[in-house]
Amino acid sequence: MIKNSVFLTILVLALPLAAFADNGVDFTNSSGILSGTNSSLTLEGSTLIAVHGLGSGLIIGTDLGTLSFSTGNLSSGSLQMGGTFAAGGMFNITGHGTSGIPNGVIFNGSFTGPLTWTLLTLSKGTHNYTLTGSMLGTWQNDTTVNGATVQLTINTGRGFFNGKTNISSGDTNIVTAAPEPGTLGLLGTGLIGVAGIVRRKLKLV
Repeated sequence: MIKNSVFLTILVLALPLAAFADNGVDFTNSSGILSGTNSSLTLEGSTLIAVHGLGSGLIIGTDLGTLSFSTGNLSSGSLQMGGTFAAGGMFNITGHGTSGIPNGVIFNGSFTGPLTWTLLTLSKGTHNYTLTGSMLGTWQNDTTVNGATVQLTINTGRGFFNGKTNISSGDTNIVTAAPEPGTLGLLGTGLIGVAGIVRRKLKLV
């Protein structure tokens, strides 16, 4: 539980520091089952637990909505050791109509570029994985928007990913206003920074 809290804190704090509060909405999800084959990685049953930038301030709850996705096929590497998944698939964020969150689909889109599936080996010989990618899709008001996500799995122990594991936590930022020059590049940089922070934290475990 302490380890999961550390991961969640990192993900909640990292992307707002990349200065997207003025033109983006940040979603934090927790739990859910990540299933994978060479054809796709699929997340189901993940719940929204925090939303920032949608309305006023930070909204926190135990089940504000759901987040799900599927990727394209594994184009390089392996499920166990890390690799790259192709663009395509789908990415969906749905609200439950509570605490100021809309009821229904908030964002619906697909991955626009390769997704990075990274193996993180901890000092004790156990493993975590992160998935990082960018999306393009439709916002709740039917406008076209960009976004990016990073998802961190539960520690899989000394074994490697065997096709199914739980998500510890994830963070998704959707740019809902016209970004200033370089903003989307900063978004990618912010996600890379998250992965780096997670890697350093995990090595201390």
